[in-house]
Amino acid sequence: VRVESVAGGGSRVECPIDVRWRTLTVFSSRQGKGVTGGSPIGFQVGQYGKPGGTFIKGIDLGIVGMELGGQRRIVVPPEFGYGNNQVQEIPPGATLEVDIELLSVKKAGKGMLML
Repeated sequence: VRVESVAGGGSRVECPIDVRWRTLTVFSSRQGKGVTGGSPIGFQVGQYGKPGGTFIKGIDLGIVGMELGGQRRIVVPPEFGYGNNQVQEIPPGATLEVDIELLSVKKAGKGMLML
């Protein structure tokens, strides 16, 4: 595995993301459900809650070490999801499931590696 092809702190990544609570898909960048309209989401790893970062801390933590082309299902407990906040159909204290696939990764100061 080339180090450049592994997501880590400071990497800029692009990936389709599906977020589920129980059997309900509440966000899907693959299906265009949510803000991205069917496009992969790009964010900088390690920047949760900041401009350019992801919207769920569990995604930020769960993608670290992921290889280019890899797929993961991340189980996100409430403290790394939305906590005690209700967001759309997701109730307070909900555990989420997130499916993610790493399509591209760019290490800080390097070129973008893509599938």
